[in-house]
Amino acid sequence: MNTKGTVALATLLLSSLLPQGLAAAEPLLLGLNAPRSGEYQQEGLMQTRGAMMAIDEINLAGGVLQRPLALLERDTASKPAKAVTNVDELAAEGARMLFGGASSAVAIAAGKRARDYGLIYFGTLTYSNDTTGKDAHRYMFRESYNAWMASKVLAQHLNEHMPDKNYFYVTADYTWGHTTEQSMRHFTATDNVQDHGRALIPFPGSMQKDLRAAMQAALDSKPDVLVLVLFGDQMVKGMRMAHQMGLTQSTQVVVPNLTLSMVEQAGPALMEGVLGASPWTWNVPYVYDHPRGQAFVERFVELYQTYPSTSAASAYSIVYQWADAVERTRSLDSERLITALEDHQYQLLKDPQTWRAFDHQNVQTVYAVKINPRAQVMKNPLRQDYFELLAAMPGEDAAITREQWGAERRAHNEPEQLR
Repeated sequence: MNTKGTVALATLLLSSLLPQGLAAAEPLLLGLNAPRSGEYQQEGLMQTRGAMMAIDEINLAGGVLQRPLALLERDTASKPAKAVTNVDELAAEGARMLFGGASSAVAIAAGKRARDYGLIYFGTLTYSNDTTGKDAHRYMFRESYNAWMASKVLAQHLNEHMPDKNYFYVTADYTWGHTTEQSMRHFTATDNVQDHGRALIPFPGSMQKDLRAAMQAALDSKPDVLVLVLFGDQMVKGMRMAHQMGLTQSTQVVVPNLTLSMVEQAGPALMEGVLGASPWTWNVPYVYDHPRGQAFVERFVELYQTYPSTSAASAYSIVYQWADAVERTRSLDSERLITALEDHQYQLLKDPQTWRAFDHQNVQTVYAVKINPRAQVMKNPLRQDYFELLAAMPGEDAAITREQWGAERRAHNEPEQLR
């Protein structure tokens, strides 16, 4: 993508719609660093859509500091080295803030590079505990939940409804997969690998033979619960293979982090009954009566003829939160913005959320979910009524404590104050 050309075109197209005087002002550039190719590309598309929707709304409302926003984009392809190069390019082109993710390894690497430029990096989909744990730093803020929070709300449901069961884990072999499996094992008391087996899948670039070997190992172990710690296209392929081998008929399948895009790719018939967790689904604002969230969903559907995923909601919220911090401080200085964000509570698409100061984790309500039967999904006008909300856990109960975070930092010889 020719980013400079994209910005110029976007500015030209918006100029006739912007409030008088705003179109002539120099735009504030935001850099989106997300996958538009590779195994997580659908999540990247949703992030672009959410970001552009927020930018358009803010611009039509008068911009930020009397200047319009414009979006720079780069494709990470879910590769950390590519993401770091993207940060170099986005910083050189004048981005004032960076955001994005889908692979935690990407978000961690890109966030550290952004720190070198004194730029805040907001993680969208980056679920590894490490992002705001051992790899946390002053310039990284995580909007999404993490593996610990997802596993805690999901395990609460599993322990209540399926206690004392045999588990098997099929896990993507990188930081998100490792910390998610570790968290799930912790909260379900399945830490013993000999009793509750595992198979690792290379990421990125896994092959069919890797998935087949892992699913055969799972089949041989005869588990009651099959935990697929896989994401995006890799999860879709894993589910298809599990179905072909009969695993989905004989076990309860758990996908710890579920998104609309993943369910859409796999199909409701294949995903029916799968358990997982999410920080947000499109029906949350309706079940819990959040008018602002409902308006977001309805506008998104109008624009894109699909419900927004977690990725879209995250990118949308990040743009609004950065813009709000700039307006509150009347500054573009990262240090002032960091101070304004720390311990700031806000409400946008769901109940109140807080940017926690000591680790920059967004503390928010999290949900255990189950994929609805296909017949119910098909009754929906968009055929996307995927998520049954099983349980909600307040962020304060779900998130790691200050003491636990400090112990994790000490274990990795990291300071207990972000730098």
